[in-house]
Amino acid sequence: MSLNPPELDKLVRRAVSSFWRIRFRQAALQKTKGSADQGDRAAVTGGAQMNGFARLICKLVKDAGIPDAMIFRDKSLELPGYFRPTKKWDILVVVDGVLLAAVEAKSQVGPSFGNNFNNRSEEAIGSAVDLWSAFREGAFAGSPRPWVGYLFLLEDCEKSRAPLGVAEPHFPVFPEFKNSSYMKRYELLCRKLVRERHYEAAAFLVAQRTGKGAFVQPADDLSFSVFAASLVGHVSAIAAARGKKR
Repeated sequence: MSLNPPELDKLVRRAVSSFWRIRFRQAALQKTKGSADQGDRAAVTGGAQMNGFARLICKLVKDAGIPDAMIFRDKSLELPGYFRPTKKWDILVVVDGVLLAAVEAKSQVGPSFGNNFNNRSEEAIGSAVDLWSAFREGAFAGSPRPWVGYLFLLEDCEKSRAPLGVAEPHFPVFPEFKNSSYMKRYELLCRKLVRERHYEAAAFLVAQRTGKGAFVQPADDLSFSVFAASLVGHVSAIAAARGKKR
């Protein structure tokens, strides 16, 4: 698969559209069942919203020369942790017993952004710290440093764009957080995760609740194309090395 911008943009739009369709369908199904778990909460607990992105990432890896049997999306997603026995990732690439790549694909939709932002931040940081601690202790059978990626889709709406105050009862927060929206805070989170080398690359997308696939990428350094190029470059090198050995 080519990484030319128009083709990649089309595929990302398809993944965004799939995300909204699945959410709408899950919420409607819960309501018809008369479940107490309704509305946006129903869509959240239904899972599978990021399947479109997972399929796209797996296609990128396969087209870079990695066989299907070495790409895991639906099962066998557990990796050993350091602070816990295992952690289940969204996508894994394990080639000849070597951990090649691990990807987290997450999302956040309103109306409740506050606690969920903190939860998502803690999850992203904790998962990375756990993996790299386990890697340091030799949990992955002598694998070289794997490629670890983080993809995040945020609903583009008034609440996610609104500036927010911060509590500073004892010490001042870093200036970039002052009057920042949840959209800006997620951008900062993704960028800092990469800057601190917790993840090799991160993609940050925002999309309105239309179901039509339109999306915006607030930061060039966190675009899906940068994320994809980093991943493909890594797995292509491994695929080429495997080919020479055979």
